[in-house]
Amino acid sequence: MSPKISRLKKTLLVAAAAATLGACGGGGGGGGGSGSSGSGSSSSLLPGFLEIPNIFLLFPNPQKQADDTIQTNTPAYATAYYQAIDPLNERTTKAAFMARNGFGNPGTGTEVTVVFGDTLDLGYGRRMTARHNADGTMAFVVDNYLVDTGGSYGYSRLNVDAAVVQSNQRFIGTNAIEFSPGPGGGPNFVKFYNFAPDGSRNLAADLDGKGAKAMPGICTNCHGGRADALTDTGAFPTVGNSVSQAAGDVQGRLQALKVDTFDYSTQSATFTRANQEANLKTINGWVLESYPLAAASAFPEDAARPAAGANEWQGTAAAFIKDAYGGDGMPNASYTAPGVPSAWVTAGQSSLYQNVVIPGCATCHILRGTANNSDLDFQTYAKFLGYSDRIKAHVIDRGNMPLAKIVYNDFWQTGSNAPATLASFLEDAAQPPPGPYTVRSAGVVLQPGRPIADPGPNRVVRQGATTLSAGMSLYATSFAWTLVSQDGGAVTNATLTNATTSAPVFNATADATYVVRLVATNATGTASAPADLTLVVDNTLAPAPAAITFTDIKAAFVSAGCTAACHVAPLTAAGKPPLSYVAADYAGGDTAFYAAVRSRINFTDIVASPLLRKPAGFHHGGGALGGFTSTAAPGAPARATYDLFLNWILNGAPRT
Repeated sequence: MSPKISRLKKTLLVAAAAATLGACGGGGGGGGGSGSSGSGSSSSLLPGFLEIPNIFLLFPNPQKQADDTIQTNTPAYATAYYQAIDPLNERTTKAAFMARNGFGNPGTGTEVTVVFGDTLDLGYGRRMTARHNADGTMAFVVDNYLVDTGGSYGYSRLNVDAAVVQSNQRFIGTNAIEFSPGPGGGPNFVKFYNFAPDGSRNLAADLDGKGAKAMPGICTNCHGGRADALTDTGAFPTVGNSVSQAAGDVQGRLQALKVDTFDYSTQSATFTRANQEANLKTINGWVLESYPLAAASAFPEDAARPAAGANEWQGTAAAFIKDAYGGDGMPNASYTAPGVPSAWVTAGQSSLYQNVVIPGCATCHILRGTANNSDLDFQTYAKFLGYSDRIKAHVIDRGNMPLAKIVYNDFWQTGSNAPATLASFLEDAAQPPPGPYTVRSAGVVLQPGRPIADPGPNRVVRQGATTLSAGMSLYATSFAWTLVSQDGGAVTNATLTNATTSAPVFNATADATYVVRLVATNATGTASAPADLTLVVDNTLAPAPAAITFTDIKAAFVSAGCTAACHVAPLTAAGKPPLSYVAADYAGGDTAFYAAVRSRINFTDIVASPLLRKPAGFHHGGGALGGFTSTAAPGAPARATYDLFLNWILNGAPRT
């Protein structure tokens, strides 16, 4: 553990707080509703609720390494990030950050300060000072205050009162955002910083008592950013199709201030909502100014917005800010929360949007996506429907969505309509395959934290020994494997050894289709529902699964047409993805190419890997590619290339 992380934990104890640093920079709030009493109390959670440990604010593809550590959650990752955005170490303290961005110099820019209670996000009282410089750069400094979380981590009005008086005792740290060019110049982009109470820069922060997590992920998750793997040299990567072409540009965005979700002081006339509306609107106007503009606009609030790049996020959130102030021209002085988007109303899904998307999804997802993958913003029902399988996996099974602890607890609390509303959506017969889903037991919505058996994806293998794995099973401590069938009948040509371990060995002596069953059990003895694995044994399969190397994968990229026009430099042209599949496009040659491709694998949830989902047609600009029909039976010609990739991944994705 780094010294800074240790110092941070000590600070938390001294402050009688179990969280530090708010969600990053230019905004906050949970995305809907209002209130001042707080939420997330453990006493109000559903019966049988199991709080998920230590996964909040971790990116869904966490870059699992060979030693089972998460690369994006390491000091090395945070260090590489700061080296990319601040190579001269000009912002290693809060004071240096503020000086570098001109705070306190009224002649060179404009500053405004607001104080509010973050009731729906992380629960802090926040004192935000925002600065807009004459050159168009911006910076935001947010001091966070926490009085006492108790066991719930819900919001208390005492937190906003502490922010008003700037209580040293309750001050737990600062988050900061800079919107400026990279070290090499070019267009402005968002950069995230976190500072401890003593002003030193943090590599990691504990937001909710679930353990310190590394920068910048704790910020980028809620700001629309990416979590790409480090390069083969350990440097922070450059997103291939980014406008800036700068390492450290994680494509995060400033968050709008959702004024109606905040609590405000009743002790200070200066910091009531009414007396802060003008400053809150000013900040939201600056946030809007940072959003790329897809088409020319005559409205004054758009005058300073940069033109959107060919593959850049187009700023769905811009319409949200405008609508909050009366639409184009932003004529209204006060903020009014926009209603349900028209596309959701037309689809007859207003209830789903109000009960699930607004409180649990919208704040983060409205900033997500690119011009090539805008469906991540969930601004239409069709976009939400297109991610049904992942929504079920993340919310009902894995429990890593909603991604912030208070929002997560609010979703599952007694009286919440969210679980039942989402369950009805997932159960609907209109769900695309692999839905509709079974997400209730005895009428009760299934909750994350229950044991879930995962024997891995169905696949084709050769005769002989094949090591299976229960490693992707959830919330389980013991395992029981059984042979179920061979070509629909009794098993006569296969054995299973070490069947009570997480890694048994399946051994087939004849070609056939075999079914293997896994039941997983947690520490309290609760058993999962059985999960079946289909293994198609074909001794003519070539190459053999254990013999597949990166050489085979590179050849498949070419044969599938990936490199014909899309995954090849220059990636800044319109319609290009963030990653090249040509070794010559990498300064480090094949070594760097391999590292980049491997980063597209999710070893915690293999079938969710972009390397498998994208060519299979899930949210892929190039559509479904030949040989990648993932719904076909293993071994079928229609999924031959998918099987090749899958077996390579299951073998650890070796380079040679």
